[in-house]
Amino acid sequence: MIISQPKKGHLLISEPSIMGDLSFNRSVILLSDHTAEGSIGFILNKPLEYKLKDLVPESNSDFQVYNGGPVEQDNLYFIHKVPEMIPGSIEISLGIYWGGDFDTVLELMQSNKIDQSQILFFLGYSGWEPNQLVDELENNSWVISENKYQHELISKCSDSFWKENMLNLGGEYSIWSNAPEDPTFN
Repeated sequence: MIISQPKKGHLLISEPSIMGDLSFNRSVILLSDHTAEGSIGFILNKPLEYKLKDLVPESNSDFQVYNGGPVEQDNLYFIHKVPEMIPGSIEISLGIYWGGDFDTVLELMQSNKIDQSQILFFLGYSGWEPNQLVDELENNSWVISENKYQHELISKCSDSFWKENMLNLGGEYSIWSNAPEDPTFN
């Protein structure tokens, strides 16, 4: 379902028209915060070649790390669905939480009390200054959609997530779902 106004917890799906944008081409972003001061989100479908243990050796974890966006790519962020296990978690919406005590996360992973269907790690985030996201929406860079996946969102994240969302939007978006990432290969 396409929505006209962004809200924390919604998904931003990049329009096919932003194909040349290296950061956001074929991106699906979870809008983690949206206020008059700006917006923050995490790209859900851009896995990196890193595992968590590559960035945090003491974790010894093979959990996938995703490109969260072009801002602060030297910082690690995470979303999850187990706030009762991770103190300091902030609810985004619909059973998805952001952050919390990272030492506790490491302990949970080492004791196998948390798995990849419950947590997702990102290098960097996507950020917008006040009114910047509204301007991008007016320029048809994004489609806003409800998070119909709710707390199962983490399990859905993969590099095919954009295509799946294009198909779900239907109409002309269905056609774009099969277009090559680089149109010169067509």
